[in-house]
Amino acid sequence: MTDETRFKAINSGGKNTKASGQKAVVWPPKDKAAFGYINNAPDPLKELVARSALNDSRETDEDAVLNISLRPSKLTDFIGQKDIVNNLKVCLTAAKQRKEPVDHVLLSGPPGLGKTCLSHIIAHEMHSKITATSGPAIERAGDLIGILTNLEKGDVLFIDEIHRISKVVEEFLYPAMENSEIDFIIDKGPYAKTIKFHLKPFTLVGATTRSGLLSSPLRSRFGIFYHLDFYEIQDLAQIVNRSAKLLNIQIDNDAAEEISRRARGTPRIANRLLRRIRDYAQVSGAKKIEGTIAAKSLDDLKIDKSGLDEMDRKVLKLVIETFDGGPVGIESLAASLNEEQDTIVDVVEPFLLKAGYLKRTSRGRVASKLAYEHFGLKPKEKQPELF
Repeated sequence: MTDETRFKAINSGGKNTKASGQKAVVWPPKDKAAFGYINNAPDPLKELVARSALNDSRETDEDAVLNISLRPSKLTDFIGQKDIVNNLKVCLTAAKQRKEPVDHVLLSGPPGLGKTCLSHIIAHEMHSKITATSGPAIERAGDLIGILTNLEKGDVLFIDEIHRISKVVEEFLYPAMENSEIDFIIDKGPYAKTIKFHLKPFTLVGATTRSGLLSSPLRSRFGIFYHLDFYEIQDLAQIVNRSAKLLNIQIDNDAAEEISRRARGTPRIANRLLRRIRDYAQVSGAKKIEGTIAAKSLDDLKIDKSGLDEMDRKVLKLVIETFDGGPVGIESLAASLNEEQDTIVDVVEPFLLKAGYLKRTSRGRVASKLAYEHFGLKPKEKQPELF
């Protein structure tokens, strides 16, 4: 049985929705080789650290399967974002009492904070089916019409990265969201005809990491807006303990807090670090993850005590050393790091700005006093400009 066959077998059982009728994934899996456990490594600890790719923002097959199994399905199980959870609970309860679909929801915030998780929770709480897609995947208007016409009353359509949807497809969303209908034009010239498709009432849940790129007409058609912010250390510690329980991992409070402090305020990163520390503890023969084991493994993975990884430190050092603390434009940063601008803006910058290591001004990015202190440096006194 190949790894690909194992992954497909596990992934087919990972969709825990009522409408699909599929069985939930059994955890822990009987076939541990499907998740790439390390056995008989010649130098296991060094090999484990070398193979860890925490700086890569893309999810691996293991991450995708485990994230499905670790996601809560009820609002009561969702940890953190208390204001959003309380407001969403009111909206869902009112919609169920009126026996109508909940209003369209727009979720914004940095990656890994629970936007996809909340969309599945909305579908679960409303006892409806969810259809998930992404903005770049809907290339033509016909694709969107096919998706919308297959929705039943009360179903949830989840569009991830909705700000990347094309303008042509976006025009078809307007009447669908407002009036539950679509006007589709067939043929051209004098033979052109307009066909009206009547849709069943549905709920559109859009998720975006860059809400500023959404057009005003599309944004105004959403009735519920929620912005997810980075998590507190206490909330992340609860998430780590919950994930450890689901993964059958023994972990103490010191280790959970150590992971939470270095997780950049993001549950997805906290779960990823927990899995890497689990591998480290398994290879070293530890039956329980303690604070010292967590700290040692995170140090080997080059995650410092402030949660900064290698890419974060590269950005800050580049601003401080090469550009004398800034200001520096995003184009110059991307060219110097040989990275895409979107990677820096969407993945690296949000946490650095939130934590106070970086400041964004009209002239560019500037390193803060906290960034200098992090590297044990003193800010240079700049001569005031004459003009």
